[in-house]
Amino acid sequence: MTNPTEGVPQKHPSLFEPATLLLIAVLCVFGAIIGMQLLVSLGITANTSLIGALAAMALARVPLAIFARYRSIHVQNLAQSAISSATFGAANSLLLPVGIPWLLGRPDLVLPMLAGAFFAMLLDAYLLYRMFDSRVFPAQGAWPPGVAAAEAIKAGDEGGRKAVLMGIGFGTGVVASFIKIPLAWIGFAGSAAVTGIPMSAFGVAFIGNIWALLMFGIGLLLRGYSGQLFGGPTFASIIPKGDLMAAYIPHGFMIGAGLVALLQVALLLFRRGEAKADEAKAGVSDAEVKRALGLGTVGYLAIAVFIAVVGGLMSDMSVGMLILFVLYAAFAAYVHELIVGLAAMHSGWFPAFAVALITLIIGMLIGFPMPALALLVGFSAATGPAFADMGYDLKAGYLLRGNGANPAFELEGRRQQLFAAMFAFVVAGAVVLVSYQSFFDQNLVAPVNKVYAATIKAGVADGVAWQLFIWAIPGAILQFIGGPKRQIGVLFATGLLINFPMAGWAVLAGILCRVIWEKLRGASGEGDMEVFAAGVIAGDAIFSFFDSVSKNFWKR
Repeated sequence: MTNPTEGVPQKHPSLFEPATLLLIAVLCVFGAIIGMQLLVSLGITANTSLIGALAAMALARVPLAIFARYRSIHVQNLAQSAISSATFGAANSLLLPVGIPWLLGRPDLVLPMLAGAFFAMLLDAYLLYRMFDSRVFPAQGAWPPGVAAAEAIKAGDEGGRKAVLMGIGFGTGVVASFIKIPLAWIGFAGSAAVTGIPMSAFGVAFIGNIWALLMFGIGLLLRGYSGQLFGGPTFASIIPKGDLMAAYIPHGFMIGAGLVALLQVALLLFRRGEAKADEAKAGVSDAEVKRALGLGTVGYLAIAVFIAVVGGLMSDMSVGMLILFVLYAAFAAYVHELIVGLAAMHSGWFPAFAVALITLIIGMLIGFPMPALALLVGFSAATGPAFADMGYDLKAGYLLRGNGANPAFELEGRRQQLFAAMFAFVVAGAVVLVSYQSFFDQNLVAPVNKVYAATIKAGVADGVAWQLFIWAIPGAILQFIGGPKRQIGVLFATGLLINFPMAGWAVLAGILCRVIWEKLRGASGEGDMEVFAAGVIAGDAIFSFFDSVSKNFWKR
């Protein structure tokens, strides 16, 4: 067996070495601009982590001494961590939240929202850093995009058989992503539209928890085919026109599953006895996780107070309602972060936009006024993406550093990744600060912002609270049955919130191929399977990035 510490240096490269910092600064500006452009034009943010790694790999081939350090896989890891943090930070955590008050005709709330979102983003990523490699968010968790980034970097560095297998997976991901399937072929008769094959969903099925992914795939299919399945007279009184979202079923499922998931985390940390054996395997103790959660509680409360004060909410609400807003905003941010993190760890997908909408709907049921709702949903949306992305990046670093074989080196590398992410967030904040007005002047905002604004303006219909309560019950039961390791309730609700049936078929096809692979190869094929899957995810990510950029270019 290969020694995992073989070839691992004793000192991790520092972010602050001039050549490294220069590369990362350029990548961060590029990532932030690309993220914002894609978000306002296409409504999505591409994962740019592999772009950063590839840039470092390419520069390492330049025969100049200044580029020699880029040959280090750990420098490449810092590059991919920074650019992805800048991309998700600028787009999902900053530009998206500030677009909400602007659409609602309250430009005076834009800067308070930007400041609050910036602090929330920093705290968000720091909390994952503190909890990574714990029983709640284990380093051995799937974190599929992180696995893909690590395997791509290792393949580029080592070559050999693994590189060939990675290349086959990469080619499969790219080629299959080109294929467009008519919706009529997958059960949407009469539709002339076509859909691409989400190969990342196919690849994730080889890496993630099989039960969680199975429920994720089923949820995707139920949402995608809800019109055909529930559109008849049998379900007309329960699900109008077969629209699960209109009946608030996915929202209710996620509320129930999310609350039980929160309870399961608490029980996990305070349970004794047999839990000690599991805690001993983790690099971060339960006590450290508790301290991190305590810091998060204080931090989110402080940010909620800050948003309320600088946003002028004291003039819009009574003292009692203001206190309720602060408590609910902090709690909602916490739960949003947890749900997004768990979904990202198990499936590589996270329903950040949809869960923020749930936060908004509950806030409307409580009765908060419009300015408070705008700040509330922006605050909630700002948490989660940075948390999930930090998990992906730390997973990649963990694999590249030998799976924790050298604890001191692992902790130092993790700390350098945190520095890279925080540096990227500062760059992202500066880029958004100087550019958001130019986007808004052209009426360019994230498409989901229009959903939030329309929801606030329309108000909630009668009976919504009851619908949420009713459907929270099966969501809670499903999450309870699956337990904290499988997270089937959260992943099923995640699938219900995403209208992408082709992804459901891709996940189920991937699970079937995984089962066949394991039957044919047994335990000997497990490592190969993960390398191939990482190649597929990397190929799909690279294709999606350049496809999105090209669409944005022609659109402009």
